[in-house]
Amino acid sequence: MKLNKKVLGLIVLGGLAVSGNSWSGTASALDLANSCAGCHGVDGNSVGPATPTLAGISSEYFTEAMENYKDPEGRYSTIMSRIAKGYTEEEIKLMAGYFAKQKMIRQDQSFDAKQAKAGKKLHKKYCEKCHEDGGRSSEDDAGILAGQWMEYLHFTMDDFTSGKREMTKKMKKKVQKMEKDKGAKAMTQLIHYYGSQK
Repeated sequence: MKLNKKVLGLIVLGGLAVSGNSWSGTASALDLANSCAGCHGVDGNSVGPATPTLAGISSEYFTEAMENYKDPEGRYSTIMSRIAKGYTEEEIKLMAGYFAKQKMIRQDQSFDAKQAKAGKKLHKKYCEKCHEDGGRSSEDDAGILAGQWMEYLHFTMDDFTSGKREMTKKMKKKVQKMEKDKGAKAMTQLIHYYGSQK
């Protein structure tokens, strides 16, 4: 069967369009985001209790986190520092833009309603200025807390309070004041509040 030049040209152009990423040398934002799906879920919506959801976080927060993971003196992690080193600035920017556009799906979690109610009051008093809208906002570039997995939040706060991960001065002051005023149970109450949000 003989193909005419127009048909052959269309086949070649179609092939180039489909394989455009391989010609450009940089993977697409979707390809890069899919490399995170094993731990962070499809479109950045985590289904594992120890891994955060990335969907909906600000591109600035994502970029800063990845740059801190790449820095040997930066953000503490068990795995992410090794993973982040494998991405270029351009790839991180593409992933950041992709995850910022995704909708966060808050998973059902078991929480204690009484603790969540107390946590809501604590959030308003100690956390709302930086984590607006009950911890739902990504506009403040402080990360989304509402609806994150409670186990992940426990691990993260343990890293902060143990000194493995550095708190900002403002956060440290607020956390210390909250624990002084309300005791060690306050952090658990906050986490139940964030876990209760759908």
